[in-house]
Amino acid sequence: MHAQAARTARTFVWHAGDEIVVGYFSLAAHLVHRAGIPKRVGRGAPDSIPAVLLARLALHRRLRGQGLGGELLWDALARTVAASEVAAARVVVVDAIDAAAAGFYAHHGFVPVPGNPFRLVQKVSDIASALGRGRSR
Repeated sequence: MHAQAARTARTFVWHAGDEIVVGYFSLAAHLVHRAGIPKRVGRGAPDSIPAVLLARLALHRRLRGQGLGGELLWDALARTVAASEVAAARVVVVDAIDAAAAGFYAHHGFVPVPGNPFRLVQKVSDIASALGRGRSR
């Protein structure tokens, strides 16, 4: 929670009463360079692209395999879309810890950046569409 106190990241915790943590994720403002992301994602963007970094995503081991990891991810992505309506962000960036995590993110629409299969990105507009929010007015 040091990053939260320093205002460099915001952590959201899922709990099951009595303060039992079942999952959490952290979001941070970020910046990516257009040359370092897939062309489809960076097309039409400036050289420096405002982004949100999904810095952490974790679910209690006993709850894995029940679809809750995807729900936790979509909670993070929904909050990102909402935040992007206040402070612009074009992409969400994740750094997968391993190949299985990269596969999890790819399953949810993220694409790897050139030369680094563990760094994946997804356009906020695509996430908003998937959530049924479409484009802000």
